[in-house]
Amino acid sequence: MKYLSLALLICLCSCNSGNASQRENSTSQDTIKHFTLPAIPPMMTQPEQRADFLVKHYWDHVNFADTNYIHHPEVMEQAWADYCNILNHVPLKTAQEAIKATIVRAEAHKKIYTHVTALADKYLYDPNSPMRNEEFYIPVLEAMVASAVLDDTEKIRPQARWKLAQKNRRGSKALDFTYTLASGAQGTLYQLQAPYTLLFINNPGCEACGEAIAALKGSPTISKLIAEKKLSVLALYPDEELEEWQKHQNEFPDQWINGYDKKLTIKTESRYDLRAIPTLYLLDKDKVVLLKDAPAVAIEEYLNIHP
Repeated sequence: MKYLSLALLICLCSCNSGNASQRENSTSQDTIKHFTLPAIPPMMTQPEQRADFLVKHYWDHVNFADTNYIHHPEVMEQAWADYCNILNHVPLKTAQEAIKATIVRAEAHKKIYTHVTALADKYLYDPNSPMRNEEFYIPVLEAMVASAVLDDTEKIRPQARWKLAQKNRRGSKALDFTYTLASGAQGTLYQLQAPYTLLFINNPGCEACGEAIAALKGSPTISKLIAEKKLSVLALYPDEELEEWQKHQNEFPDQWINGYDKKLTIKTESRYDLRAIPTLYLLDKDKVVLLKDAPAVAIEEYLNIHP
């Protein structure tokens, strides 16, 4: 699935201005041939204004009661992927309000509603999605929990996901836990005193974990901050197969704290969302979450701006 850049989308919207009525007539005859973007008013010249208008009016020409969209991913799914991309170019509150309004609009038909929320799962929640974004997914869950088209049984999953998403959310304090080193010594997350803490929940031996370790080890910014004692890296193994964990000890730099969850509290008490491994959290000195479930490159970019 290709993702269009914001600049290209805005350009397309401008080009649509002159033939919107023609496109609407075409849509009324065959709703599944193409996706019609809204025409951005020409007086809106600033990129921020245009992006704001686009996320709020993106679905204006979509009839959410038309189930034909379900059978044409080249129209609906591509439009959804592009929409998720645009959300990154507006303030978070604007993005959250817009996506929640979209889910509410999809209530026009139960089949469409199921399809749209499935797309939200695929792009914003699935651990394999490069567009995964919990802050965008939370308003989807909130809309689903409040929806009149879902029964109580259908709301069980979004309710559970919403509850888990509230834990260790950006801007909140990370939940504390005890880690155990290979030597048997123990410590807690909150005992780490560096200005920044990078929590790296991993499963040694997994390919993605190896890639993340290599990226973190190869980052000059991260290495510099560790050397200056401005950053502590806590690598944590959350599972019970200690022999496997011990086999990979030499993959972790000596400057990192490499421990495991002896009592399995993180896993059994669902203190952290482990659907995606590895999972990286960047915390400040007070253990407030700055970045959650972020790739190594995003961690490095943040630390470059806020050394």
